[in-house]
Amino acid sequence: MAKRAPTSWYDFSQDGIKRVIRALADCINEIADGRLNSSGVITLTASAATTAVTDRRVGRDSVILFMPVTANAAAELAAGTMYVQTTDIAPLTNQFTINHANNAQADRTFRYLIAGSEIT
Repeated sequence: MAKRAPTSWYDFSQDGIKRVIRALADCINEIADGRLNSSGVITLTASAATTAVTDRRVGRDSVILFMPVTANAAAELAAGTMYVQTTDIAPLTNQFTINHANNAQADRTFRYLIAGSEIT
């Protein structure tokens, strides 16, 4: 579990400054170790051609990558029917829409990674 930043960044005492520096160093080390806190899990909606995902980290310039975790998810990805258009990313509502095959399979589960976003 990643450590939280100090509750107050306005403690300018020597100990306060040390705590802030330590928190920043911990954050940088987490990033260097690959723990970016930019991933999630999604199961595609059965009997539908789209699945909406709400994630506050998505932005207009985001790249969204998928890793299947079930056999049906791997088949969906291999079939080439699953994609996210840039017009399907709606940062104002923190959503993106996945287009996919419309079938009854209820176990098409993926892990996803969101890379990049505009600074707000």
